[in-house]
Amino acid sequence: MSSYNLIFTAHYERIEKRFLKRHPDLLERYQRTLALLEDNPFQPALHLHALQGQLAGLHAVSINLQYRITLELQIHEHEIILVSVGSHGEVY
Repeated sequence: MSSYNLIFTAHYERIEKRFLKRHPDLLERYQRTLALLEDNPFQPALHLHALQGQLAGLHAVSINLQYRITLELQIHEHEIILVSVGSHGEVY
């Protein structure tokens, strides 16, 4: 059983579809990142970090050195609401 529940909003699903269409080579890595996130977002491999400025209140995890997933992490409910996926410049 997973420790966290990933929430895929309709908005995120549109962004995800575009991202995977542009980067089909990242599908396996992306799916692995989601599995790790669902199991434990605090795993060092994800490089979870809080965002600042206009994105304060959100967090980000790394798919690889170039691509990130931004998310809203609700610890008390063990929910992770996915917000965006893309390159560093696209999600920040």
